Amino acid sequence: MSNKNKLSNRFAIGGLILGVLLTFFIIRGVLSAQNLPVTFSNIRALHSYAIFYLVDLLPVILSIFALFFGRYFETTIETLNSQIEELEQLRSKLIRFSEELLKGNIETEFDVEILSDKLGKMIIDIREQIKNEKIEEEKRKKEDFERNWIAEGLALFGDILRRNNDNIELLSFEIISNLCKYVGTIQGGFFLLNDNDRHDTYFELTAHFAYNRQKYSKKRIELNEGLIGRAAFEKRIIILDHVPQDYLEVTSGLGESNPEYILIAPLMYNDEVHGVIELAGFEPFLPHQVEFIKKIAESIGSTIGNVKINVRTTKLLAESREQAERLAQQEEEMRQNMEELQATQEEAAKQSEQFISFTNSVNHTLIRAEYDINGILTYANSKFLKRLDYQATAEIEGHHINMFISEKDRDWFNDTWAKLARGGRHFEGYMKHITKKGKEVWLMATYTPVRNSYGEVDKILFLAIDNTEQKEKSIEYEGQIQALNLASIKADFAVSGKIVDFNQKFQNLLGYTENELKIKSIFEFFIEEDQPFIEEIWNSVIHEVPYQGQLKLQTKLGSTVWLQATLVAKNDMYGEIDKVICIAFDITDQKELELKIQQQNKKLLQQEEVLKNSELELSKKLEKAKKELRQQFNEIEKVKIRNELTLEGMLDAIVTFNQKGIVEFFNHSAENLWKVDKKMIIGRNVRGLFNDEIIRSNDYVDRLVDPSKEKIIGVRTEIPIVTKEGEVKQVLCLLCDAVIDNEHSYTAFLQNIEVELF
Repeated sequence: MSNKNKLSNRFAIGGLILGVLLTFFIIRGVLSAQNLPVTFSNIRALHSYAIFYLVDLLPVILSIFALFFGRYFETTIETLNSQIEELEQLRSKLIRFSEELLKGNIETEFDVEILSDKLGKMIIDIREQIKNEKIEEEKRKKEDFERNWIAEGLALFGDILRRNNDNIELLSFEIISNLCKYVGTIQGGFFLLNDNDRHDTYFELTAHFAYNRQKYSKKRIELNEGLIGRAAFEKRIIILDHVPQDYLEVTSGLGESNPEYILIAPLMYNDEVHGVIELAGFEPFLPHQVEFIKKIAESIGSTIGNVKINVRTTKLLAESREQAERLAQQEEEMRQNMEELQATQEEAAKQSEQFISFTNSVNHTLIRAEYDINGILTYANSKFLKRLDYQATAEIEGHHINMFISEKDRDWFNDTWAKLARGGRHFEGYMKHITKKGKEVWLMATYTPVRNSYGEVDKILFLAIDNTEQKEKSIEYEGQIQALNLASIKADFAVSGKIVDFNQKFQNLLGYTENELKIKSIFEFFIEEDQPFIEEIWNSVIHEVPYQGQLKLQTKLGSTVWLQATLVAKNDMYGEIDKVICIAFDITDQKELELKIQQQNKKLLQQEEVLKNSELELSKKLEKAKKELRQQFNEIEKVKIRNELTLEGMLDAIVTFNQKGIVEFFNHSAENLWKVDKKMIIGRNVRGLFNDEIIRSNDYVDRLVDPSKEKIIGVRTEIPIVTKEGEVKQVLCLLCDAVIDNEHSYTAFLQNIEVELF
């Protein structure tokens, strides 16, 4: 207070001194102007003018004025010092608040009442923005972790599916054990759809994993039974939580344990269910775990579908090979029989030549009959009937073969027949038959087991030659050759490879005419790259090394056919190679299926490799995009703040509102123009800035405030406004329109005409 009084006194004394000096210089100046010396009498003479009394009062006036000015100056300094102290305290608080934010303590409280509304809101917004960014960062980290977790799991199970795709038992255990470990469940079951018998389809538990150990269990689940059947029927994932203690044993597929959460997922491939996996645990299944299980279930279903196709294909190929081997064996046996029959025929021909002078002709016959494995006659030809003196087939059909065998021969013949019925080697030799009249007939007979498509003996074929009826034997022989031609693809080749003879199936397969085939060679049916292969086979065959295997031929139209073929060299009576016989079966469909499966497996491996590379590249691009997005966000935030500060400082009133008419920005000049605080305007409809009379009378204002009407954009127009105090002002308004994502944002620039004119 003493310092304050000293400053006031100093100002008063200074004013007094200034007043004295000013009075002295005024009086001296006036006297000098009149060329009068400065004397007391002259000074008194000047006081004849009343104005000089006022000059005499100047020291007092200036002293009083200086005293009041000093006191005002002291008050101002005191106020400024107080404000500086408050600002220093605020600065210290802001520094401490910022330090806490930098340390990550986003929950730090700050007394915003000591700041202006705008600055306080900005401080709180900064804290909330940092808090939101931290939450977003944690969310992004969680999402990255979940994506990486899913990607690593897909890669792990992709390797498992590739490594064990030929053993369904091992594959199912590898899948369920690794899935339990990866997801973190205590137990799991792998149920495979067993559709081997279409009349008895069910789910079979092929693998069961519990508490980090394999648990062997056999369980059958019907298609419509419990949760397993429901998940398969609905073709969707089923999740149960808070499972009762006695619920799992009744309705789930696992039994035994009593976890609280169960997840059941169908294994789909081509919209077909191939199996179901069931997982159980004490923790709930998280969304990313469910998404991962859904994806891995699709991969497992695809793999199981391919495994089933591979198994079926392998089975078909095995059956085809077995059938080809059986047919080749039968063909070899038939060939030997035919050679022996031919030798017999040649011998009979010689005998017939010796008796040709005594008879006009000798009939050569082939006697044929068929029996089931129990020895019941199912078929006999007319030669059989005639030779055994029967008139009709009805007399012998359904009767046992023993009716034609002498009682003396039945013991050894029954043993021979039992071996034939079990699929033993064929029997050939002389057989004594008894005719209807009780006569004995000696035949060169052959009993051959005939197998069905399953490799089982279906019937016994009986062939015989009556030496007195050679002609009938020749006819039967030709019939057998015809049956062979009808059953298989057959062609005969010369040693050079040129076609000698062929059947209709061979011609139909390759698509050539009869004349075209007669000039062809076997080597012309193979493409250039397979020529060394067929030449090597042919060289072996003509050196009496038979070939059995697959051949790839090219038809007349250029298509490819596959044969399961047997190539055998036939010798003439001098032991020299006469020709090469080819007996084959068309396996094109099976081979194309096999090749297609191989291509699909190769394609799957390539797709998995591309997927891995794509996931890695996507991760890199995602990280780069995140960095760029953060940079763009910072730049946009800076631009936004700069633009708001720029608009806030403009002299023109600026009002921004959206397409619904809601005010979003209202600068300081707009507050001064309408005499209203922006808090009362922002967030409310722009219609509140204009009274109803102006809106009705002015089309420009009516369009501006009505969201449904088209605005007048880019035209500077004079309009009236009414302030909060009721004062009417004329302003120039210019409306601008900004369109972002089909949403309009309007900005009105208003200039006070009265201020401009002044």
